[in-house]
Amino acid sequence: MANLKRNMLELVKNPEGVLKGDEPEIEKIWTPAFIPLRVARNAIEVWHDVETNKKLSEVDKFDRIAEFVANEVFAGKITTEDIYNRLHAPGGQDVVKQQLIFVAQGQQSDETKNFLAKKD
Repeated sequence: MANLKRNMLELVKNPEGVLKGDEPEIEKIWTPAFIPLRVARNAIEVWHDVETNKKLSEVDKFDRIAEFVANEVFAGKITTEDIYNRLHAPGGQDVVKQQLIFVAQGQQSDETKNFLAKKD
């Protein structure tokens, strides 16, 4: 099979347990093996809109990116609720934005590159 670029998102499997003192269990969620070019085009549109639309609040901008990442980038493998409830907050906003950039520009996260390098 062709070596198509993919990206991953690390989510906490047991957020309720972690809040009670359990060790976090991490789940790696991968983008689909094939992402249509249409999704990249739409990612550029979303990025442009959140960067230039002065009428959108910061919360609305983040919601728009999170919805796009869940529904388009990960093709429904995760939900926006997964992003909001299972992604670690410090740096989480950048992680979600990086998923949008991955689709728009093909830039994999350093974590994904390092993980894939260890697998080879």
